[in-house]
Amino acid sequence: MTYGVIDVDKKKIALIEAGIISTSSKDQTPKRLERINKGINKLIADTKPDCLVLEKIYAHYRHPATSYILGQARGVICLACAQAKIPLVEYAATRVKKAIVGNGLASKAQVQRMVANTLGIVTLPKYKDVTDALAMALAHSAI
Repeated sequence: MTYGVIDVDKKKIALIEAGIISTSSKDQTPKRLERINKGINKLIADTKPDCLVLEKIYAHYRHPATSYILGQARGVICLACAQAKIPLVEYAATRVKKAIVGNGLASKAQVQRMVANTLGIVTLPKYKDVTDALAMALAHSAI
């Protein structure tokens, strides 16, 4: 699971932190969900966000198990938000791409370039999903 934390004020937008909460595919689901929960709770405690933004789940009919697995991870994240009394907002990927690039069908590379330019990131993150998480935060600040 990737995340991005930004600080938005009237004059500028600053990158606070971005990264990944990783789990091992060798671990059973409860252990993986526990790791995500601990990671999210630590992130919330460390950064004290005003809100949390999640991407709406899009599941292809050929891969129904994907939405089931994502749903479990999202449930852990939603619970952490509720416990910390942090508002949770969800956006479709196309809406985020439209807000960031101006095109709801933009490629990951286009989103990555725009996020890097907006936040002044010189070295791109190893995982494009980290840039996607930052795009979610940036889109929310603009919507």
